[in-house]
Amino acid sequence: MQQLRPVFTLLALLGGLSAFAQSDTINLSLEQLIRIAQSDAPDVQIAKTALNNNYWRYQSFLADYKPQIDLSATLPDFNRAIDAITQPDGSEIFKERTLMRNNVGISIRQDVALTGGTIFARTDIARLDIFASSGNDRSISYLTTPISIGFLQPVFGFNNLRWAKRIQPLVYDEAQRVYSEDMEFVAFETAQLFFEILIAQYNLEAASRDKADADTLYQIAEGRFGVGRIAETELLQFELNARNADAELAQRTLDLQTSTEQLRDFLGIRSATYFQMDIPDELPIFGINPDTALAYAREYRSESVTFKRRLLEARRNLAQAKGETGLNVDIFASFGLQQTAPTLSDAYTSPLDNERITIGLDVPIADWGKTRARREIAQSNLELTQRRVAQDRVQFEREVLIKVQQFDLIRDQVDIARRALDIAQKKRELNRNRYLVGKVGVTDLNVAISEEINARRNYVNSLRDFWLAYYELRLLTLFDFQENRPLIRSVEGRN
Repeated sequence: MQQLRPVFTLLALLGGLSAFAQSDTINLSLEQLIRIAQSDAPDVQIAKTALNNNYWRYQSFLADYKPQIDLSATLPDFNRAIDAITQPDGSEIFKERTLMRNNVGISIRQDVALTGGTIFARTDIARLDIFASSGNDRSISYLTTPISIGFLQPVFGFNNLRWAKRIQPLVYDEAQRVYSEDMEFVAFETAQLFFEILIAQYNLEAASRDKADADTLYQIAEGRFGVGRIAETELLQFELNARNADAELAQRTLDLQTSTEQLRDFLGIRSATYFQMDIPDELPIFGINPDTALAYAREYRSESVTFKRRLLEARRNLAQAKGETGLNVDIFASFGLQQTAPTLSDAYTSPLDNERITIGLDVPIADWGKTRARREIAQSNLELTQRRVAQDRVQFEREVLIKVQQFDLIRDQVDIARRALDIAQKKRELNRNRYLVGKVGVTDLNVAISEEINARRNYVNSLRDFWLAYYELRLLTLFDFQENRPLIRSVEGRN
């Protein structure tokens, strides 16, 4: 069923099943094919899955900055064994005993990105059952902690929370832009495959027409040779043209089959579907200012976020190297209320204070240069990243400017190629008619045929160059200059 989804989408976009039922071939424009590809192509599904993965990674990151509430319990912990029991005088004896512990606790913890510390609060209740054995009576006792609050604060250490709060939003923003770029790259690849089929169809039609002309001219030449009006070498030339036309027709048929299979694979279609491409000879009319295009690229492309992320990550690594190799001080403090009693109600009566303060120190004394080396490596990596980012930014901006400057030239080439094709077609038809009445020779006719074939090929290639440049420019700027809107996309409405 999954394999048929692109076909159903294709039919829905084209208006239903009736048209498909009448023919094995579907007429498609470039815009229709791109909509189909961006809807169901395997590459699109991969891009959506990747963005969805990054979305949940970002949600997991956001959850790190919200209070974490946990329930912990041991119900029960039963133990029957011979243990060493400490006596009132400090001595120990081995005695058999049977006991069961049960405890339940609820805690809430909040990480603080500003300081890198953690604050917490907790409440607990524990019950201890010692069963009767060896002459001892059964006893029950409770230990309660109605409330306990505290904090853990590193003083000079690396604050990963603060750096993650700066970097992770960039990572997700970058992922969203990459998804938009993936969609535009699918459009670009679709345009390439569209023109592969279009050119193959155009060449096949031309080969069929050339074969018909070659066969007709060969038959005429045979008649003229039979009455002695042309030499045998001229007849052989027409026969050679006819055989070459057969070979060309076979090759162009194979080219169309190959390009069709490539498009079906790209769309994920396994059924026998064939395409008839409509030539996109109506070009969009709009102007592009290089500075405006560069501004859009800086605003919408993932590179603008990637550069910031790379620099921040390098600075984070330097801060981590400094924070983890110098003096580390951890301060832990907690305050709570506790009580123990043989009954649950008494265990909550007149609770006693429970305070704890700990200061931990970690001071490197001698590491034989390892600390300095780690810091110097991180500093060097930061400087290297800064230089590479600067170079990558220049290359990125240069590529955008060059593509914009080339775009108008490519558009002009289409107009020139269209005019050249009109001239070549008229010239071929005139020479063909003049040959039929004997006013030109076979050489002039062959020259006119070759010129028309080249002009036709140049025109279709110029159309392909224009549309590929158009979709490449959309990819480079993530902006639709024809509709005057950005091309930032999201999956299932997620921003």
